[in-house]
Amino acid sequence: MSFPLTTHSLSTNATAKMLYSSLIFSSRNTRPSPPPSSSSYNLRSTFKYSMALIVTLPIGTPPQAQQMILDTGSQLSWIQCHNKKAVKPPPTPPTASFDPSLSSTFSVLPCTHPLCKPQIPDFTLPTSCDQNRLCHYSYFYADGTYAEGNLVREKLTFEPSHSTPPLILGCATYSSDARGILGINRGRLSFSSQAKINKFSYCVPPRQTRPGPAPTGSFYLGNNPHSTGFKYIPMLTFSHSQRMPNLDPLAYTVAMNGIRIGGKRLNISPAVFRPDAGGSGQTMVDSGSEFTYLVSAAYDKVREEVVRIVGPRMKKGYVYGGMADMCFEGRDAGVEIGRLIGEMVFEFEKGVEIVVPKERMLADVGGGVHCIGIGSSDKLGAASNIIGNFHQQNLWVEFDLINRRVGFGGADCSRLG
Repeated sequence: MSFPLTTHSLSTNATAKMLYSSLIFSSRNTRPSPPPSSSSYNLRSTFKYSMALIVTLPIGTPPQAQQMILDTGSQLSWIQCHNKKAVKPPPTPPTASFDPSLSSTFSVLPCTHPLCKPQIPDFTLPTSCDQNRLCHYSYFYADGTYAEGNLVREKLTFEPSHSTPPLILGCATYSSDARGILGINRGRLSFSSQAKINKFSYCVPPRQTRPGPAPTGSFYLGNNPHSTGFKYIPMLTFSHSQRMPNLDPLAYTVAMNGIRIGGKRLNISPAVFRPDAGGSGQTMVDSGSEFTYLVSAAYDKVREEVVRIVGPRMKKGYVYGGMADMCFEGRDAGVEIGRLIGEMVFEFEKGVEIVVPKERMLADVGGGVHCIGIGSSDKLGAASNIIGNFHQQNLWVEFDLINRRVGFGGADCSRLG
């Protein structure tokens, strides 16, 4: 199955919020889902892209189109809900919210459901029993914003004869974002696990640098006809007995070996990109994070090299979003600084690489400022390396859940939609 992907801007805080949603599970014991045994899905779609990957999915029976942020770093999927027939509707509901009263397959989870009981290993979100004896959830983020509502069951209806089984979703009645989340990590309650999807992939188009419609990428559920040229690296998986305080066992973890800038391999030990005894150093591929984040042992080396090459040009005392401090001012700074620095390469096992061309080294963050798309994990309050969607532009990224591997393939993603 294939769907269009679009990208939309988020606020600086929203970027941190999205990333925190990816990391919220690492603080408690979690159990990855076993690989799906079978899947009947083979769909293609497109999506929009600027800072978040937005896919529109058909929820309910008959289907209602809902915009959801594709997030490989979190488990719970949730949609905006608003019963238009309610006696007391919430103030200013999102215009494209889901109306449960119009779907014949919608049902709510009662308080007696096992997921509404505390200490469920796979589901670390706070749940409670509301005044109607329904299972209520609250999803809090790092910047103080939140989403809350009831846990429900609902189908995705791709065609009249082709739908998923009822999936457990969040039905948000109050939230800080007009879109929902498609949680698609390795957890038992993620969209991919509940819908028994064997593999999925997406292609992120280059970011829009001029006013106009957001560029469109592609999102596949199931087989991807472009996969013959993909290069694969294994996912690192962790057993339930490997409980480490700083590890997210449900993330798509890979082994990164090093970083090159302008043809120079930085002096960073591969051990920096792998979990230590406490889980720090994990490297994950996360569609829900805009920038890439590196632990201090790697970030400091990258910054040192950037300072060596273009240090006098850096905007002094400026930190974008509290996390990225390699920034430059000027209308043409992105092109000029990128040319001076050269391309950047993330090195993985088996010779697989993610190559960031010099023209996409810097992100336009507004106000005439351009920043290298890498932030400090320490400033984020995380202990992980995270490959964000900024460094997944013009790249197929495939998550093969059966074979437990991640595939990469270069593409002109804007021409695939």
